[in-house]
Amino acid sequence: MNEIYDSYRSVDLESRAASASPYQLVLVLFDGLLDELSRARGHIEHKRYQQKGQSLEKCLNILNGLNSALDYDNGGEVVAGLSRLYEYCIYRLSEVSVSLSLEGLDEVVHLTSVLREGWDGVNAARN
Repeated sequence: MNEIYDSYRSVDLESRAASASPYQLVLVLFDGLLDELSRARGHIEHKRYQQKGQSLEKCLNILNGLNSALDYDNGGEVVAGLSRLYEYCIYRLSEVSVSLSLEGLDEVVHLTSVLREGWDGVNAARN
């Protein structure tokens, strides 16, 4: 059953990404990140450490992708601040991977949710 769900999620993500504007694509990435953070929490709570590692690796990859896509040449202080925030989340998730701290995971969920809301506002303002 889990394989079927993973396959569905993959197809859904691919179809959403294929038709997304750059701003919508960032929202898709944030949604995927928040979903995977939720899965990581469940894996930690149920002591499924191999799956926890896989989930956190996906989260780190998404955060690294978001960070590397920033326009450092034209973004000024906003981009520098976003980069620091992404790097902090990466640092915290690396700590969570070892410590299994749900508080650390919740902090990243909160920060990511705030960032997602901001991108949603940017996307709405552009439309």
